[in-house]
Amino acid sequence: MSLQDDLSSVQRRLDELGRAVSKLEQHIGDSLDMRRVRADTKHLSDDLALLRDSVSTTPAGQKPRQEMVTIPDTPYDPSLWSGAEDEGLGAPDRRAP
Repeated sequence: MSLQDDLSSVQRRLDELGRAVSKLEQHIGDSLDMRRVRADTKHLSDDLALLRDSVSTTPAGQKPRQEMVTIPDTPYDPSLWSGAEDEGLGAPDRRAP
């Protein structure tokens, strides 16, 4: 199967899941658990749409290119850390265990 065939297959199954959840909701009614299932179904559909968009912009056979983030070697401004405590060491006026 091609990638598009696989994506279409997943979309069909998500559509089936949506219909099954609707039927289940008719039997159970509106409850917190049912709303969670409905929201999870919606999230899956949204995530698949995002995945479709990301692979459609990538030429066939290539992995999506990730943006490189450059982190400078220069030290951070010390004022960023004013008033902060070192994790695991406690406050400056106390002794570590």
